[in-house]
Amino acid sequence: MTGGFFASGYYIAVMLKSVQQGGVSVLVLCALTLVACAPFKPQGDPRGDAQLPPTYSLYSDATPTLQPWWHSLQSTELNALIAAALDDNLTLQQAWARLRQARARSIQENAARFPDLTGGMEAGLGRRGLDNGLPLTEGIETYALGLVSNYELDLWGRVGAVGEAARFSERATLADLHTAAITLSAEIAGLWAKIISLRLQKSLLQTQLESNRIRQELVELRFRNGLASSVDVFQQRELVARVQAEIPLVETQEQVSLNQLALLLGTPVVASVEVTTPILPELEALPAPGLPAQLLANRPDVRANGMRLQAARWQWAAARAARLPAVRLTGTARYGADDLDLLFSNWLLNLAANLTAPLLDAGQRAAEVDRTQALIDEQLARYRQTVYAAFMEVENALVLERNLDRNLKILSDQLGYAQNALTEATNRYRQGLDDYLPVLAQIINVQNIERQQIQRREEIVLARIGLHRALGGPWVETASDTPVVRPQGMTDQ
Repeated sequence: MTGGFFASGYYIAVMLKSVQQGGVSVLVLCALTLVACAPFKPQGDPRGDAQLPPTYSLYSDATPTLQPWWHSLQSTELNALIAAALDDNLTLQQAWARLRQARARSIQENAARFPDLTGGMEAGLGRRGLDNGLPLTEGIETYALGLVSNYELDLWGRVGAVGEAARFSERATLADLHTAAITLSAEIAGLWAKIISLRLQKSLLQTQLESNRIRQELVELRFRNGLASSVDVFQQRELVARVQAEIPLVETQEQVSLNQLALLLGTPVVASVEVTTPILPELEALPAPGLPAQLLANRPDVRANGMRLQAARWQWAAARAARLPAVRLTGTARYGADDLDLLFSNWLLNLAANLTAPLLDAGQRAAEVDRTQALIDEQLARYRQTVYAAFMEVENALVLERNLDRNLKILSDQLGYAQNALTEATNRYRQGLDDYLPVLAQIINVQNIERQQIQRREEIVLARIGLHRALGGPWVETASDTPVVRPQGMTDQ
């Protein structure tokens, strides 16, 4: 029995004191004995069927941190960008608006647990004839006040189930907001790292272009002295043009990334977006992923689907209860000019109880039960899919960063070998032992590996960002400097 029932039960008991019709009283009293029943209340928790392995393949027993994950990148610039985005991002503002809508719907649905009270007033002007039949010119003012109250006795828990479904839907919307915040922070960090990487690549290309032009001048000098062929000259010129052609492509990617970052920051002015960090961040040791089972609590998208599953179960309970009889109470009072002294002392003059029961509805209510059962099955499958996808994303991020790090170390060795090969090829070319083609091939190889190193460092940072995004984490609710900035007067509790 709920607190709402106590309040409404007392309210109805007061109304019963004024009821003179014994049949109505008996009907209502019988209904009151059943109002606390909720035979269709969902039992158990089907989410336990989503099983996960006990540990990740790259498990760490370190203690997870509760601070915002981007602090581990140790960049005040990135911290400022994410803080600005959490304040002004338009997608996040839409998520806040959806949360306010969900809370309003929850209040509306749960309001049915309590009686309502509607007041009205009527006023009029009339004329009355005298006993001798002569008309009376003086007007007579009339007015009346009325009160009406309606309340459905929650015999089978239908009203309560509808309210609980709305509550779980509200919690799911809150989890969606947290998901949007985590996604936004990861997108900001990813674009920030990409912009730095592109600028490093552009700087490298400009250095390579200058180096290739110096080689071009040397080859052309050898050609004028009869020590090189025209083919050597054209090959070196082609290499200069190849590197030169890469620069505008990188600049385009940089500008596009800045445009995307401006959009995420909620501003159309790209010039206001500043990324001045010259190098990619040095990463700390891998963060503690915790246990796979902790994803069920840490990932807000998992929580959201779990809440929607619970909401579907309460909707199913409401649909089943709707097939049974319902008792609705209506209390009315009407007062004229001579009755105003009774308005606040004993206003209720009539109470009616209506018993309604579905007889023929062409299968509508039964179909609603089937629909909500199918909704449960859909939400359960979606919940399990989200849980398994979350585990996969963590596993992928752990493996990706480990193997990218290994690849970067191998690239370092490969670059050393390629530079040695270029030195040897250059010496053989100068001694007339080989043509220029081996030198050209080694120049291209060295320059490609140098660019790959920058790209690989970027990918490692992005993999770390992806790992933090996959882990979710409780920082939205527990961090002292909670990154989700709330509109005025709004909380997430």
